[in-house]
Amino acid sequence: MAARIGPNDQSGPRRALPTLRNRRDWQSLTYLAALPLLAAWQWFNGFWWPAYALMLFLTLGIGVIHHNHTHIRMWRGRWANRITDFWITLLQGHPTFVFYPAHVANHHRYKHGERDVARTYRFGGDTNHLWGYVIHPVQAAWVLYPLFFAWLGRLRRHWPGAFRYCMAQYGAWLGLWAGLIAVNPVKALVFVIVPQLHGLHWLLATNYLQHAHADGGPRHVAGLNYARNFEGLVNPLLFNIGLHTAHHEHPRAHWSELTGLHRDYYRSRVRAELNERGLLPYMFRTFVLGAFVPRFRSRSCMAPEHVR
Repeated sequence: MAARIGPNDQSGPRRALPTLRNRRDWQSLTYLAALPLLAAWQWFNGFWWPAYALMLFLTLGIGVIHHNHTHIRMWRGRWANRITDFWITLLQGHPTFVFYPAHVANHHRYKHGERDVARTYRFGGDTNHLWGYVIHPVQAAWVLYPLFFAWLGRLRRHWPGAFRYCMAQYGAWLGLWAGLIAVNPVKALVFVIVPQLHGLHWLLATNYLQHAHADGGPRHVAGLNYARNFEGLVNPLLFNIGLHTAHHEHPRAHWSELTGLHRDYYRSRVRAELNERGLLPYMFRTFVLGAFVPRFRSRSCMAPEHVR
């Protein structure tokens, strides 16, 4: 797995200029360019709430791009992919390597099962409510960081070049924070750090949205019911992140292919209550209305004996 951090980025003969593997990733590049431009504009011209709101939305997109770039490297060419790793690191506010131990080697391997260290039902039982959603990123970070440290330890012992690559990402991220804070700590906090923390919260909380009250039991019991899918605007805006079953079943499929996979192969094979029409209506119904009206609360798909 360690070799995937950089050395497998080449494909075919060398090219004079890097090329995208899929032209749909021009949308990804637009998000990657727009976020720092909006931050820089406000840094020099002052806070403007429409621009700031757009920045907060774009931090969600950066998290999804980070995820997608881990599964399928965006470029045909090693150095373009490495530059993208560092660019995402600077925009995300955290090194990109963490998706390998936390997501690929853990979440995709165990699919919300009892060996998935950040499974939603690990923390306080099989819940799906507002407090569970809000606190899940903190709980997940608590159990994921030991995975990161163990991963880095193995890299240092067996793949020192990959270890240095990961450490360079930490250096770039922390160096950016230190430099901006030295120039203007208030602007650094408002225009860079807070948006990054907002994006990181959503990045981790998405696991709760997609899996809370889904079936985390043994695969012969759970079948395809280990994930929740969201249709609607979230997908064209955020790279089909809502089509989670298709992504789990085809982790090497480009995000643009998930629409057809979900429609043709998986939507009808997942329990009806795990296919939601939209993300925001689901959150409002489950987390807000469900707090007061029992009929709006979600019901667990998992047998009680499988909750650990």
